[in-house]
Amino acid sequence: MRLVLALLGTLIALPVQAQQVRECDWHASAWNLAEPWEENTRTFANGAVRLALLDTIEPAAAPFHLLLLSPPHDELGARQCRIVSFQGDLGFGDIGFASLSASYDPAIGLIFEVPATIYLPEENFANPSLLRITLNQASGAVGTQVYPGAE
Repeated sequence: MRLVLALLGTLIALPVQAQQVRECDWHASAWNLAEPWEENTRTFANGAVRLALLDTIEPAAAPFHLLLLSPPHDELGARQCRIVSFQGDLGFGDIGFASLSASYDPAIGLIFEVPATIYLPEENFANPSLLRITLNQASGAVGTQVYPGAE
């Protein structure tokens, strides 16, 4: 029984790979910026990187996404624009933007961590989790992991 519980604890700590990063689309509209704006947007790397909370209202159980503006810049000088969602149009049930933390690892780049609630509609199940986003400003690579059960 202890072995089963230990294995279960290990599985809960494993990241979920359903989240996705995609180029900006209608989700990135200013219409979807969560209010109040000054509390739901932050800049990093001397203003070169911006994260903002998006609230698309629907689906009601998972309307929250993150907007990421970052280097590299295109030929016109615009930053790349990415949306972090749980899966497709399905966002997160909640994102604790006020608890967003950031760090830097020279081997990885910027690392953002924020509490998020994943919602699985087919199972009518919500789970508090930790969303980790990595950003390599030189290449523009963005990675994500969700750790269910973490807050």
